[in-house]
Amino acid sequence: MSIKSKVLAAGAALTLVGGASAAGVFIAGTAGAVTPACGKGCLDLFSHTFGDYAQPNFLLDTFRQGEKAGQPVILFRTSNTDPAEDFTIADEGLVSDFNAAGLVSNALDLHYGGAGCEDYDTATATCITFYPDDEAVELEYSPFGVDSGLCVGVAATATAKEGVTLQPCGVSAKTVWVLDINDSPATLDHGYIPLINGSDTNFSHPFVLTYPANGFPTDRPRPQLFTTNLTGFSNGIGTPIGSVDDTQLWGADFGVLR
Repeated sequence: MSIKSKVLAAGAALTLVGGASAAGVFIAGTAGAVTPACGKGCLDLFSHTFGDYAQPNFLLDTFRQGEKAGQPVILFRTSNTDPAEDFTIADEGLVSDFNAAGLVSNALDLHYGGAGCEDYDTATATCITFYPDDEAVELEYSPFGVDSGLCVGVAATATAKEGVTLQPCGVSAKTVWVLDINDSPATLDHGYIPLINGSDTNFSHPFVLTYPANGFPTDRPRPQLFTTNLTGFSNGIGTPIGSVDDTQLWGADFGVLR
């Protein structure tokens, strides 16, 4: 059984296609931008830095349409003729599902997969509240709707300034992204969330998908997405101490430009 089949068989609850996850994380917008060949099942991931659901403006993009491992992942202007912006969801499920499939570590599962205890009653020596089991995805580059076997990820374990590139899907945690609904309570109702890389080892300030603060998608050379520590929060799901930077907040539309 493939990794994808194992994850889905484990009880995947995420239904991003159609515009909303099971937790209501992503909201159906009014503008998509994938090619007609990719169609309504394709994902248009955008940064809150440059747009919103009505007008995302710039989308996740494979630099120069390069269909190979290590190709940089960038943002570029919306287009319904550019296959570099065609991405689909390769795998979807809960962090615990990905852990059961061997794709993410027990440590990640402890913090984001519902395995760890958030509130502990010392008097009765029992757990009152467990950490929530977050949703997770792999995003596959699918030019003109054809799966490439390459997903958005990192070549090495996520660290500060680790460049985001295409990597083989379903091989390791490096291509898994956790929908971090608990670190973004102020933005969740608006459909913008951080995305934690599945290879993360820093659970107080996890490494999340980030756009360069001083970059713009039409700059030359094109600014590459990277991972770096989540801003604005004191711990994995703790009390917010500030707002997450727009450069680390993401939303998604679906389908062809309208």
